[in-house]
Amino acid sequence: MRFLLLILLFAASTATAQDIPYRWDELTASDWPQALEKSKRTCILPIGILEKHGPHAPLGSDLIHVREWSARAAKQEYAVVFPDYFYGQVYEAQQQPGTFALPSRVVWDLLEATVEEIARNGFDKIVIVNGHGGNPQLLRYFVQAQLEKPRDYAVYFFDPGQDPDFSEKAKKLRKSDAAGDMHAGENETSTLLYLRPDLVKQKLATTESGEDQKRMASLPNLYTGIWWYASYPNHYAGEGAKASKEMGKLITENKVETLVKALKAVKADTKTLELQREYFNKVDKVGARP
Repeated sequence: MRFLLLILLFAASTATAQDIPYRWDELTASDWPQALEKSKRTCILPIGILEKHGPHAPLGSDLIHVREWSARAAKQEYAVVFPDYFYGQVYEAQQQPGTFALPSRVVWDLLEATVEEIARNGFDKIVIVNGHGGNPQLLRYFVQAQLEKPRDYAVYFFDPGQDPDFSEKAKKLRKSDAAGDMHAGENETSTLLYLRPDLVKQKLATTESGEDQKRMASLPNLYTGIWWYASYPNHYAGEGAKASKEMGKLITENKVETLVKALKAVKADTKTLELQREYFNKVDKVGARP
């Protein structure tokens, strides 16, 4: 009987030890070694923004998305999730109340310092999960700039495409024009109806226009920073009134499934860091005297 009791106590303590939080801010210092081991030193950095999402969706919509995607994925494939991060590129929305836009130099320096501090705490694989449409150009350049100097960690940008099966299912549910559905429209409002219906005021979605105003149509094949405001001065692109919880569930489950696959690949990856070391060894030899 005593032997059986010891086995049960050991099993219980082992189960408790393995059942640690995935959120960085909910871990204890004593959890840290196990969190590093269980995650294979992999940390998710979820990046959103604070900005208007039409007249009907919350300012933190992007944060809600990345928070939920990361949480649901980490529960299936353990990784440590950094607390909500909302310091990105959002200058195109400064005319709208609630927008939080920092100076560009601060945005860059803060992101670089955050990644370096995550690495200092033992993570050598950092996966950026983005929820804001105005961030990808910044994030791709940031990831590319990791080759500026040698680092003992790798940064990955989760940047999935859409698979044909998902696209076909979404097409059957869609009620609005996909080409104009970019910000607080059917897709984004649908996911919020699925994740946080209590925060969506869908009846207000028709009180402002989400149509392209085409105020720069006379400048084809040219890019300028004011392009978004020229097209969507209400900071709203699409038809949120046509959103559905069913569509939101489909989009969310597809995003989480794709992120889980990406996390598994990152945790198993040994090639990226190996190639980074090889690359910088060659960089150091360029121009060296024979």
